[in-house]
Amino acid sequence: MTFMLTTLLSVTVISFSGVLMPGPMFALTLSRSYHTPWAGAQIVLGHILVELPIILLIYFGFAGFFELIWVQILLSLAGGVMIVYMGLGMIKARREASQDKASFKHNTVVSGAAMSALNPFFLVWWATVGAMLVMKVSDYGLAGLGALAATHWLGDLAWLCLISFIVYRTHRLWGSRVRELVFIGCGLLLVVFGVYFIISGLKLWLA
Repeated sequence: MTFMLTTLLSVTVISFSGVLMPGPMFALTLSRSYHTPWAGAQIVLGHILVELPIILLIYFGFAGFFELIWVQILLSLAGGVMIVYMGLGMIKARREASQDKASFKHNTVVSGAAMSALNPFFLVWWATVGAMLVMKVSDYGLAGLGALAATHWLGDLAWLCLISFIVYRTHRLWGSRVRELVFIGCGLLLVVFGVYFIISGLKLWLA
């Protein structure tokens, strides 16, 4: 039991170290929270819909698939292009979005799922660090795996819901120009991550 609690504590620390870093999901949460305080929870739900099958695949021995070079190259290039596209779309819709008039092409749950699935480093993380954590709880069977997943998701949920609530409650006080700049910043953040993924994929390909 002590070992299990220690493992779950390490999951909490590792999860928070990842979720606290500004990234695609953070940028998406920031932009969607203008319209609803539940954006963070919806994005985490989409994230879980992608993450749960991956955790199960790793548990049943398929972690090596995500470490294959050609898989990483494909995910980096395709995911990078799509994230750049989403970032540019966010910048393009900045005026309507900052005035609460935007009608997003995809709902927030779908966007959260896409942001996870298109992030190659998310999959590589689960094939390496995540696989190590899954291995540590494997002796406890599916109960241990469930505790691992729940601990990890609660970290995501707590942080993104906090961001979502703060943005929703305060964004009307920022002024339209500030809100527009926030959307530009979120879009540029997505573009930067997308370009970084593309460059990483090209480096793997050329290597």
